[in-house]
Amino acid sequence: MKAIYPGSFDPVTLGHLDIIERAARIVPQLVVAVLNNNQKDPLFSVQERVEHLQAITAHLPGVRVASFSGLLVDFAQAQQAQTVVRGLRATTDFEYEFQMALTNRQLNQELETIFIPTNLLYLYISSRTVKEIMAFGGDFSHMVPPLILDKIIAKQQTNS
Repeated sequence: MKAIYPGSFDPVTLGHLDIIERAARIVPQLVVAVLNNNQKDPLFSVQERVEHLQAITAHLPGVRVASFSGLLVDFAQAQQAQTVVRGLRATTDFEYEFQMALTNRQLNQELETIFIPTNLLYLYISSRTVKEIMAFGGDFSHMVPPLILDKIIAKQQTNS
């Protein structure tokens, strides 16, 4: 079985890494899929996000990182994946993710979605929270993988 864990990962957080590690224990092949969303103004380019994810998942056999644009169901089909993995932090996440799972299932009846609840340690962490704290000069080091902390700080200094 192959699964896809899609997201923008801008920047990748410890919560993302937790879901990746846990999903990798469930499925033999996991594609971490970085969405190229032209409607967002990203902090990092798609290629940078792919490189960050490759660095922090190098210890996980069976995990590879790719980027995509367009519909997730089309990417899943191209990857020959049967499952989508989604992390859930709160009930608001569930409402959105449940609706997306039903939509994806309508578009491809062979595609299943697995929801993994977040570790309580990361319940409050999101990429948007990291960017907001970063914008105001706060300490976000406990929210992101140490391997990419310097890359985020360098980006912050470049954008200042």
